[in-house]
Amino acid sequence: MIIGLDVGGTHTDVVLLGKEGLVRKYKVRTDPDDLFKTVLTGIERIIEGIDPAKVSRAVLSTTLTTNAIVQRKNPEVGMIVSGGPGIDPEHFRTNRHYYCVAGSIDHRGREVAPIDPDEIRGIAAALKAEEIRNVGIVGKFSVRNPSHELAIHDIIKHDFGKIFLGHHISGNLNFPRRIATTHLNTTIRPIHKKFFFAVKQSLEQKGLKIPIHLLKADGGTMSFEASLDFPGQTILSGPSASVMGAIAFAPETGETLVLDIGGTTTDMAILVDQAPLLDPVGITLGQTRTLIRSLETRSIGIGGDSAVRVRDGALVIGPDREGPAMAYGGSVPTPTDALFVLGIQTGDGRSSAEAGIASIAEALGLPLEAAAERIFDEACGIILAEAGRMIDAINSKPVYTVHELQEGLQVRPKRILVLGGPATEFAARLQALSEFEVRAVPHWSVANAIGAALARTTCEVTLHGDTQQEIAFAPEEDFSAAVDRNFSSEAAVEQAFSLLRKKAIKIGADTEDLAMEVTENLQFNMVRGFYTAGRNIRVKVQVKPGLIHGYRAITEKLASDA
Repeated sequence: MIIGLDVGGTHTDVVLLGKEGLVRKYKVRTDPDDLFKTVLTGIERIIEGIDPAKVSRAVLSTTLTTNAIVQRKNPEVGMIVSGGPGIDPEHFRTNRHYYCVAGSIDHRGREVAPIDPDEIRGIAAALKAEEIRNVGIVGKFSVRNPSHELAIHDIIKHDFGKIFLGHHISGNLNFPRRIATTHLNTTIRPIHKKFFFAVKQSLEQKGLKIPIHLLKADGGTMSFEASLDFPGQTILSGPSASVMGAIAFAPETGETLVLDIGGTTTDMAILVDQAPLLDPVGITLGQTRTLIRSLETRSIGIGGDSAVRVRDGALVIGPDREGPAMAYGGSVPTPTDALFVLGIQTGDGRSSAEAGIASIAEALGLPLEAAAERIFDEACGIILAEAGRMIDAINSKPVYTVHELQEGLQVRPKRILVLGGPATEFAARLQALSEFEVRAVPHWSVANAIGAALARTTCEVTLHGDTQQEIAFAPEEDFSAAVDRNFSSEAAVEQAFSLLRKKAIKIGADTEDLAMEVTENLQFNMVRGFYTAGRNIRVKVQVKPGLIHGYRAITEKLASDA
């Protein structure tokens, strides 16, 4: 059996899946001030009375690192950045303890100027005086030659806790984004490490010594242990859980819009032939642009518990949430309360919901039920309008799925799959207000936790070959090897696949889930005078994002039970 857990803004959903389908599901109220307790409570409840020997793994999707970044709850770290000729790395300053140092490597990986060991030792002393524990080191062309990052690391390695090297964080050349990505990994590592040991200890106390995986922003998973070196990859894993929860129930052909309507936000994504769209560059968090691979998603501040107000005679819904719906003890009217007034949702809280919506009806000059309908339609209209804007934005640039560039594709989805607590209620109204074919996925209220549970481990490898210098290298993987001048792109792909297999297994992949593919294969000649002096080769390979082997039997059972 597999545990799947997804931390949402309002609820944390936990499921236990087996060959028989959904064995058990549980919801726990998310405490944003104590996510550790929230996660541990969910896990403890879902395994209560279950033989630990029957549980094979757990997969968690958590907002922990995202919240820590947004709320600026991270400790200060040190950043040592080597740029060399060109743009001054000072332009990419991330924090107060940020040092630009001497030394540079050119775009071919050749040393232009050496580092200054005395300068590095002086910086280390200054950081220690400020009680800095963790440090990031980034060189402009370290993905072509990491020697300077490694040399700086060797000088300071005994003085600090965790040191992140830029060439390990990403194999892509974008210098500003690699600085930002290294800084993010360095800052969130302490809180992520604390989370790691809390979850691990809790499971072991319950007799569950099982592999624990974390869902990444690209819809794949990685082992909990591997996440200690790449905690940034867990940022925005929540929206990817929504996508993975919808994939198995989407049509095999055509484009599908996925909507995860929660209590606080609505997450949106597009599937093309069951393959999610991919942001080919990386996540942007506020003003911070990173190299963290991510699915193409959009999150908007509207959900079942969004605050409803009237301002200057106009109805305003969200983007904030001030607690649960009044039907459930809250103090501010919400779309959920409108559903109670309309009789779409039922329960003991109807009178409280009516009291909340009555204040909105009075301000709008409408009867009670008319005001509730207005709120519900307005919420659906906002979601549809934002979905249209997302589709337009996607169509304004090249469209990438997790498998390939879709040359010239214009995304025009005709179907919507809805998941989340109020999925069925919203699905019917969205269909009535649009030309989409809309339906809720099976077990919609916990579908994101199901998606997390069924996601396979993913990773990618970038390999460079330079036949003039007779070397093949993948610094991100600590790999380099001598090659002859006949080294070809075919040989590069073969070597890259070998590295990918080792990497995937190291971070927790099942050998039955190693669906590997080439995502980039570039080669160009280097010319000196009138002659070809060599070839520059770059290949990128990945384990395809998708669902684990054997998932169809589980999802077919889920569909039949729903």
